[in-house]
Amino acid sequence: MRPAPVLVFALQLAAQDFMQRGFIEMRLAGFPQAAVNDRGRLIASALLRYEATYKISSAWRLAGGVEARTDSHHQTQRVWSLSWWDRERQRPAFAVRRASLTYERPGVTLELGKQFIRWGKTDILNPTDRFAPRDFLAVVDNDFLAVTAARLALGAQNNTLELVFAPALTPSRVPLLTQRWAPLPTWVEVRERQPQYPPGGQFGARWNHVGRGWEASLSLYEGYNHLPLYEVRPVSAGLPVRIEARRFYPKLRMYGADAAVPLGPVTLKGEAALFRSPASQTDEYVLYVVQAERQAGEWLLVGGYAGQTITRAQGPPGFAPDRGLAKAFLGRAAYTIDANRSVAVEGAARQNGKGLWVKIEYSQALAAHWRATAAFTLIRGDQADFLGQYRRNSHFLLALRYSF
Repeated sequence: MRPAPVLVFALQLAAQDFMQRGFIEMRLAGFPQAAVNDRGRLIASALLRYEATYKISSAWRLAGGVEARTDSHHQTQRVWSLSWWDRERQRPAFAVRRASLTYERPGVTLELGKQFIRWGKTDILNPTDRFAPRDFLAVVDNDFLAVTAARLALGAQNNTLELVFAPALTPSRVPLLTQRWAPLPTWVEVRERQPQYPPGGQFGARWNHVGRGWEASLSLYEGYNHLPLYEVRPVSAGLPVRIEARRFYPKLRMYGADAAVPLGPVTLKGEAALFRSPASQTDEYVLYVVQAERQAGEWLLVGGYAGQTITRAQGPPGFAPDRGLAKAFLGRAAYTIDANRSVAVEGAARQNGKGLWVKIEYSQALAAHWRATAAFTLIRGDQADFLGQYRRNSHFLLALRYSF
């Protein structure tokens, strides 16, 4: 029996409103040098990611995504559970990457649920990007994590006001203390206690204006830093020194601004943020980036400088890769060879010469669904420098991805 014409038409409409995509990626990372606290030199990993969107009506849309992963170096949990809040020390084996409901009408956009929220205009480092935690298990090869929030955008093209409320903190994932991206000295043994997560939510507001030949925005954030500080307590005084450490997330207030101005051959961009500590738990400082960007044929060139001014030094030590890139020259160059091949170089060089990070990447499509990527990361510098402390972590990376 042939299906009724009405049923066929309904199925066709449903197919038009439903979109899906995903990929399976296998990676191999190799480290020429063994780290002081990690003798492993090869890390194999696999990632499966699936994303889908469904248009309920002209105004409502559902978006979701899940992922599953594993690796050979125990950077991923061996637990059969589904993660939502991304608060695990290791990467979860199964996680909800995104799950949100969006209402959109002219001048109004409302999104509820787990979503990606990006602020700022500069590249490599965005001081105002407060709702964008990352997975820093491998510090220089990081990926963004979604936050559970309500986001409301109001306004037309020239003026937009964005309001964000997140009921709970989604922290950035920090390096595992027993592995090479946490370069601890051999005479120190650390036992990490359960982290202390703050009970309150975070609020943010950003106003963006598009003028004739320029664009600028002002932003405000009230909440907590998604990068942790550490409470450290000595357990024994002998060698090796044994200490206990616990992560906590200090209260944070940010006032930010960013701008972009096209000037003929280049576009100038700037971004700055003032960070205050309402509870006097951490440093108070200004973090800023200035850069020039040029698109020339198949080339995209970006170069700039990131700086920091500490207005009040206080608080315990912490993990802060955003501040770790301050007082450095930043750059990125990307070249599209053809429709199937591309090459990119990015990096940072400390202004005093004590830290260097350079990544070179080549990518090529092998067939309709396959893509191979080869990359090499060079890290050099002084042990006391944020970049230099990872100098034994220079590595190559090979990746093979099948997209569907």
